[in-house]
Amino acid sequence: MDIVVTGRHTTVSDKFHDVVDTKMQRVETIAPDVSRIQVVVTREGNPSQADTAKRVELTIIAGRDVVRAEASSTDEYSALDLALDKLTLRLRRTRDRRKNHRRGLENVPAPDLAAEFELQKAVERAENEEQAPNGADALAKELDPGESIEVQVGDTPVVIRRKLHIAEPMTIDDALYQMELIGHDFFLFTNSANGRASVVYRRHGYSYGVFEIDTADNLRKAREAARKAAKKA
Repeated sequence: MDIVVTGRHTTVSDKFHDVVDTKMQRVETIAPDVSRIQVVVTREGNPSQADTAKRVELTIIAGRDVVRAEASSTDEYSALDLALDKLTLRLRRTRDRRKNHRRGLENVPAPDLAAEFELQKAVERAENEEQAPNGADALAKELDPGESIEVQVGDTPVVIRRKLHIAEPMTIDDALYQMELIGHDFFLFTNSANGRASVVYRRHGYSYGVFEIDTADNLRKAREAARKAAKKA
C-alpha cells in the first residue's frame, strides 16, 4: 500500500507521518485491495478561522473505486480522525455495493483503475506547482489531464481554480454513486445515454436532481435526424 502525505502552506511533521501510517491500517482492514492513499494537509492562514485551521483530505484507490473524504479542525490530528470516519463509512458502502454486484442485484460499470491512478499522480504534481499568474491568458490556458491552475482576479481576494479531469461517460445512477464516494453535493459527468454534459446534485433527504447541458444547434440536429429516421421507417 502506497501512502503519500503532502502539505499545502504547512510542514508535515514526522510524527504526523507515523500517525497516518498507523491509522491507515484501519482502511486496509475494510478495503484489503487498497493500493494508494493520498493525504493532503492544508493550513488556513486566516486567524479568525482557528476552529478550522487545518484541513485533511484523504483520497484512496481501492480496487476499481476512488474514494475521497475531507475534514477541518483545530489541528491536523483531529482533522485526520474526522476525515477517516467519513472515509471508512464510504468504504463500507463500496464494499456492500460490491457484494450486491456479485449477487447479481446491480450491474454498475466501474471506473478504469489505471486511468484514475495516473490522474491522481497528475493531480499530486499539479498541487505542488506555484500559483499561476493573473490574467485572462491563464484562465484560457489549455490544461493537461489532472492539471490544476489558480488565478487571482485583479487586485481582489477572489481566486478561480480550474482543473481538468478525464472520465468515461456514465449513467445517472453511476454518477450518483461516484458523488457519494467523493462526498460532494454535486458531480459533473458525461451522460452515456445522450453524450450531454450533466450534473447530478443533492437536494434534500434522498432526493436528487439532474442538470443536462446542450446547445440549440445540437438539439436542432437531433430533431432533424429523428424526423428523417421516422420517415424512413
